[in-house]
Amino acid sequence: MLPAKVYQRAAEGDLEAMEEICQATWEPLYRYIYYKVQNREETEDILQETYVKGLKYLQQSTSPVENFPAFLKTVSLNLIRDRWRKKKRTGVAVSWQEINPEEAACGDEQSEVAQRLVLQNALAQLSREQQLVIDLRIIKGYSVAETARRLGKSEGAVRTAQYRALKALAEILEDSAPVAPTLSQRGERHEPRQ
Repeated sequence: MLPAKVYQRAAEGDLEAMEEICQATWEPLYRYIYYKVQNREETEDILQETYVKGLKYLQQSTSPVENFPAFLKTVSLNLIRDRWRKKKRTGVAVSWQEINPEEAACGDEQSEVAQRLVLQNALAQLSREQQLVIDLRIIKGYSVAETARRLGKSEGAVRTAQYRALKALAEILEDSAPVAPTLSQRGERHEPRQ
């Protein structure tokens, strides 16, 4: 958390203070936005718009923002919702000449949905502590120190818990990976050639 002086300087137009705010908040904010939109370019656009609107509000508002990183997340969420509404209203422009029917029929979305379901099921099999560590460190992007503070543990304990949680998750995913059936499982017999 940055000191209040930094936000005050940014409100007064100090570019170094604005840069300091961006440096301190960009990574968790980027991960938060990316988690919502699942597209790198769109995430970068929304992140940039978030900082423009957030810093502009900071300069124009007379009321102080108590928790500026949370305020930025709210701004980004509003921008995401605006984009979704706009896409829903206007739809997506499609050039029928550029569509390859074989690629369009391959079911990438189904594959993504299936992967997400497998991952959600695997996460549900972890202990509550392992789920918390993965949520804070991987999904929300908190630092080891911040995660340790939130969980009331030492940084070493958080690193160990993260390692064990990821190892357990990998084992669960490996065990649940679909395996191609063998010939005997399909009921076919392999006859030697004569």
